[in-house]
Amino acid sequence: MIRFGSYVVLGALAATAGCKAKEAPQVAFLLSTLQEERYQKDQKYFEERAKQLDLRVVTLAADNDNAKQIAQVEDVLTQGAKVLVIQPTDSQAAAAYVKLAHDHGAKVIAYDRAIVSPDLDYYVSHDSYRVGVLQAEAALAATGGKGTYVLLSGQAGHSVAAEITRGYEHTLAPYIARGDVQVVMRQNHSAWSPEQALRTVEDALTRSGGKIDAILANNSGMARGAVQATQAAGLARVFIAGADADAANVNFVCQGKQTIEVLKDIAPLARTAADVAKQLLTGDAEKGSATIAMGGRDVPVAAVRVEVVTPDTVKPLIVDSGFLTAGELPACASKLAVAR
Repeated sequence: MIRFGSYVVLGALAATAGCKAKEAPQVAFLLSTLQEERYQKDQKYFEERAKQLDLRVVTLAADNDNAKQIAQVEDVLTQGAKVLVIQPTDSQAAAAYVKLAHDHGAKVIAYDRAIVSPDLDYYVSHDSYRVGVLQAEAALAATGGKGTYVLLSGQAGHSVAAEITRGYEHTLAPYIARGDVQVVMRQNHSAWSPEQALRTVEDALTRSGGKIDAILANNSGMARGAVQATQAAGLARVFIAGADADAANVNFVCQGKQTIEVLKDIAPLARTAADVAKQLLTGDAEKGSATIAMGGRDVPVAAVRVEVVTPDTVKPLIVDSGFLTAGELPACASKLAVAR
C-alpha cells in the first residue's frame, strides 16, 4: 500500500497509473524498516511536518532488504518524486541511489544513516559518534575506569553502528592501553538482533568466568538482550547502556535493570529532514558551515543532539518532551510523581 497523505492506492504501479500529475509525490520518505518502535515515530513526525510545509509525501519501508529498497527508489522516481529522503539499508550500496536520482533530476537526503557518495545532497542524522562517547564516559564513571567490558555493535557496514562504536573505542582507548579496561567481547549483530546480543553476552559471561562490569549496546533492542542475559545469570550490578529510548528500556532504567539509555529524539530529526527536503525542493537549502566527508567530498550535514536518560532525567527528557507518555512508563511512576 502506498499513501499520499489521505489518498491511498495499492501498489506502486497503481499509484503511477491512478494518480493525476498534481497528486504525484514531491518527496519520498524511504525507511529501511518500520518493524522497530522508533521508526513509526520517524514516519509520524516526518509526515506531520511535511503536511505543515504543504509537501506531498509517499512513505515506504524496505524491511531491511536492499533489493526491495532499490525497487522503491526506482518506483518513486518513476512517479515523479523530486527529493528522496532515504534511510539506507546499506550505506555503501546506496551510492547507486544517488546516481539514479540525479539521472532523474531528483536530489537525495541521507536520513539517520550515511550514504557513502560524494554526490549526496544532504545528510540529516543524530550525532551517532556522541552516542558512543556518552555511553563509554558513563561506563567509565560507573566502574571507576576499570573492568571487563562488552561492546554490542549493530549491523556490520551500517554507518550508525560504526559511528557509535567509534565513540566507544576512542573514549576507551587510553584505559585499554593502560590495561585498566579489558574488552572481552566486541561483536556486530545482523539486523541489530536482540536475540543475537543475548547470545553474545552469554558467551562473554562464559569467557570471563561470569565477571562483566559494563555492556555498551548500540541500540535499545540489543540492550534488552543484555539485560535478559545478565538477569538470567543473577548479575545485578552490571552497567548496561542502550540507545533509542524504547519504552521497555526506559522502564528498565527506572527499575535499575539497565543503567542508562541515550535519547535520540526522533521529532527534531524527522522535522529537520522535512525542512531540508522543502528547501531542496524550492532551491532554498542553506549549505551552512557543518559538513561531513563523504566519498572524498564535504557534504552538508544537520546533526541532531543526543541526551543521556537516567531515572532523574526521565521526566524532562522523555515525558515532558512527548517522546513517551507517563502511562508507557509504569516503572518510572515514583520518579515522575516526585518530579511534579
